[in-house]
Amino acid sequence: MTEAIRAGRVRRLMVAREAKRSPGLVDLLDAASAAGLPVEEVDRSRIDTLGVDDHQEVAAIVRPPADLDERALSEFAFAPDAIVVVLDGVTDPQNLGAAARAAEAAGAAVLVTRTRRAAPVSPAAIRASAGALLHLPHARVANLPRAIERLKQRDFLVVGLDARATRSIHEAPAPPRPLLLVVGSEGTGMSRLVREACDELVAIPMVGKVGSLNAAAALAVALFGYALRPR
Repeated sequence: MTEAIRAGRVRRLMVAREAKRSPGLVDLLDAASAAGLPVEEVDRSRIDTLGVDDHQEVAAIVRPPADLDERALSEFAFAPDAIVVVLDGVTDPQNLGAAARAAEAAGAAVLVTRTRRAAPVSPAAIRASAGALLHLPHARVANLPRAIERLKQRDFLVVGLDARATRSIHEAPAPPRPLLLVVGSEGTGMSRLVREACDELVAIPMVGKVGSLNAAAALAVALFGYALRPR
């Protein structure tokens, strides 16, 4: 919630009158003060009626950033060394949030997802992202392969994570920029057309007994172990 305040996305902030002034709450109130956001002291029952699970006597009305569409994505002002993250078919809000958190921490310029068969930016996803979804530009597109092709026309190298790839992220050279990194769903991976749109495929080497990582964990490994390597 503190990140939402810092991002200028909180419209109303409510704190129960009986709330204990914990260090976390003090930080929250300091952020609200710095942002010029009024704090409404209310009865705990008022917060209970909002239906927020585990609210810890604090609630905020948050205005999420507007999604970019395909046209806005194709016209986005990318830096020459930009990284764009594409999630193909990730439907779990927790996975979406964790992936956004990794992408934002790695300095990604935009997160791209599909409009159908993909997790929306829900309160659960925002919580899982630790506020990253309130900072990171997010494009939702109907035709993911077409959106990828448009970015390829802007000189993006498109690299997909694929367990069947012949080279691992350790064997492949550090990728040039701008870079578009694609991660598929945990169950089926990338769709066929998205896979075919990739310029290169790389795998994450697995040496343990577990055969795969979830999408968010795989993305974090690829970002910090491959995309951000010195070139």
